[in-house]
Amino acid sequence: MFKVWKFPKWLIGFFMLIFISNMAYATETTQQHLQAKPKSKILVVMTNHSAYPTRSDTTGLWLTELTHFYDVALAAGYDMDFVSPRGGVVPLDERSLKPIYVDQSAKKHLADPQFMQRLNNTLTPNAIDPSHYKAVYYTGGHGTMWDFPNNQALKNISEKIYQQGGIVSAVCHGVGGLLPLQDTTGKALIAGRTVTGFANIEESLSGIKSQVPFSLQDGLVTRGAKYKRGFLPFTSYVITDDRIITGQNPQSSKEIAEAVVKRLKTLN
Repeated sequence: MFKVWKFPKWLIGFFMLIFISNMAYATETTQQHLQAKPKSKILVVMTNHSAYPTRSDTTGLWLTELTHFYDVALAAGYDMDFVSPRGGVVPLDERSLKPIYVDQSAKKHLADPQFMQRLNNTLTPNAIDPSHYKAVYYTGGHGTMWDFPNNQALKNISEKIYQQGGIVSAVCHGVGGLLPLQDTTGKALIAGRTVTGFANIEESLSGIKSQVPFSLQDGLVTRGAKYKRGFLPFTSYVITDDRIITGQNPQSSKEIAEAVVKRLKTLN
């Protein structure tokens, strides 16, 4: 009543081989997917401070020091969390919003409600678990000179990230965030290390020298760092000293991002 189909043994074996191969490939792919770890995140630190002592305009985050870094790190596959000393709103430096400084990428971010929502709702340091991060990046803007160096919570976070093998990086005035950092012996983390940061000559040329609470360049030298700067003011200059990476000025934002991503690849 039912017709019995007879297949050559070699054909049955052929189909069995294909079936087993496909099963093995699927299993291997699944295992690789399960074993693949997502890239660790980068913690981006921004200022809450906006007031100069006597100037009528305001300071805060220098916008492209965030956006240039953000674009490079995001393109490399890294997620980022935003934190500030007090959490909440990050003010934007008025001068950084002038047409001469705001490029197309920065304009795009300014027009992005989700991105701006993140800037208006940054995390507080007590919400941060340092074990989740492979790098910390201190953005700049003159405001950082007031609320980065003396923030104990940010200090603790950055020290833990470094102690667990991560990268500590900063650009422009954000390098002030490295001043209080110490190694496990209590020695200044930047002592004997080659770093850069906003130069005294740039402070004078920018017209803000009389407004800042201290000289960043002098502060770095006082803590034993080997300070270097680019030959020309306001040109990109980045120094990588193992897992401490610093950029001199706003023009260095993209280059420092590339340097951080390059060094992160060696840690993964």
